[in-house]
Amino acid sequence: MARTHDHPGEQTAADPIKLLAIRDTPLSLDEVFRAVGDEAAGGTTLFVGTVRNHDGGADVDELGYSAHPSALDELRKVAEKVVADYPVCALAAVHRVGDLQIGDIAVVVAVSCPHRGEAFEASRKLIDDLKHQVPIWKHQRFSDGTEEWVGAC
Repeated sequence: MARTHDHPGEQTAADPIKLLAIRDTPLSLDEVFRAVGDEAAGGTTLFVGTVRNHDGGADVDELGYSAHPSALDELRKVAEKVVADYPVCALAAVHRVGDLQIGDIAVVVAVSCPHRGEAFEASRKLIDDLKHQVPIWKHQRFSDGTEEWVGAC
């Protein structure tokens, strides 16, 4: 089973990165949402990525996620870049590893900012860069018996 990695306590009070984790247990929307609560925030976005039943025209039965040992460090780099580029009050990102079923939550990211537009933009940047830069791989198993690995890098 994959190891759980969390960095919730490494930030200082002034650090807007409140929660970063890669876990092999179900993810909590409430935990991620609470992590980004901030009195200075006028807008908070919460993105939830779930396992869908299709990809590229093929029916997906299930999938599994695997993470490189450096994945959490790479996730921190992505989060730090978002914080540097946007007026982030608070940020959180949690990704699941292991075998997941259709409908399971695979990733949750949340960002709070002074205004809603900034929160939407920062959240979009966070999830897009997470998918493209953090070494987490998806192994899809299709209904026709074929399989496919999809890499984040």
